[in-house]
Amino acid sequence: QPYTVARQTELLQVKEGDSILEIGTGSGYQSAVLLEIGATVYTIERQNELFKKTRLFLPKIGYRPKKMIFGDGYIGLEEFAPYDGIIVTAGAPFVPNPLLAQLKVGGRLVIPVGKHIQIMTVFTRKSLTEFEKKEYGEFRFVPLLEDKN
Repeated sequence: QPYTVARQTELLQVKEGDSILEIGTGSGYQSAVLLEIGATVYTIERQNELFKKTRLFLPKIGYRPKKMIFGDGYIGLEEFAPYDGIIVTAGAPFVPNPLLAQLKVGGRLVIPVGKHIQIMTVFTRKSLTEFEKKEYGEFRFVPLLEDKN
């Protein structure tokens, strides 16, 4: 949904040059929006068929994420951490600790949390051990799937 992509992007407070990890590449729409803003985008997709399609499609229309990975979004992408922002585009029943751990101090994790209805939640890293949590209303997302196998 375009409104949801816009709202999550707004909550992420992304700036040109920011390093952003996207969990759930999907069609690539959110990646394209982040790339238009000037972010460096790392993106993970767990569904192999969708990953293969989007990996070919995005460059064809001029969008090139720094890294596109077929993998498990619950574990993030430690290799390129820490990130200025992490955006999760599927509903998570809980907040994966590896995602919080991969944020820079000052970085933001935007994640819809809940099983059937999700609450759009933003975690801002205040220090190595401290996070601020804010909630921004109800949304409905497809579930975030664990373990790509």
